[in-house]
Amino acid sequence: MQVEESMGRVVAGMKVARPPTFDRTLSKVSGFVTACKLHIKMKMREVAVEEQIQWVLSYIQEGLADVWKENVLEELKEGELEYKSVGEFLAAIKKKFGGGEESVEVAKLKRIEQEGRTMEEFIQDFRRAARGSRYKERPLVEEFKRRMKGMIRKKLIEAERPPTSIEQWYKHATNLDRY
Repeated sequence: MQVEESMGRVVAGMKVARPPTFDRTLSKVSGFVTACKLHIKMKMREVAVEEQIQWVLSYIQEGLADVWKENVLEELKEGELEYKSVGEFLAAIKKKFGGGEESVEVAKLKRIEQEGRTMEEFIQDFRRAARGSRYKERPLVEEFKRRMKGMIRKKLIEAERPPTSIEQWYKHATNLDRY
C-alpha cells in the first residue's frame, strides 16, 4: 500500500475506517458524524454531494433513524434535496438525533472526578469532556474546581494570587499535585 500526500490531499491507497452503523443512540451521534466526515474527506472528496449523502444514509439503520432515512431517500428520489453539502447534512443528523447532546456532554463533565488519578490524567479527561459541553471560562473553571481533589482546590482558592483562567487552573493544579 502506498500513500502519497501532495498539498494536503491524501491519494488512493490509504485505508480509512468506515463509520459504525448508526441506530439513533444519543451517545453515538458525534462519533458517527465525525467518522463520516473523516471518511468522506479522505476517500470521497470528488464524489457528488447526493452520493455522499446516500453513502452516509447507508450507515443509518434501525428504529426511528431508519424511518428518517427512508424519508430523506424519498426526498432525494423526488429531487427535493434540501442539503447543499454533506457537511450541512451531517449537521442535520447531529441536530435531529443529538438534540439533547449538549446536555449529555454537560452530564459527562459533571460526572468526572479526579479521585485517585494524577492531576494530569484528570485534566486530560476533563478537557475531553469539556470540549463537547460548550462551557467556557467561568462556568468551566467552576466545574473544574468542583471535580478536583479538595486539598488542591483549597490551596488554589486560598493562594495569594489564585488562578483566574481555566489554563491557569490546569497549570497551578498540576504543579501542586506534583509536590
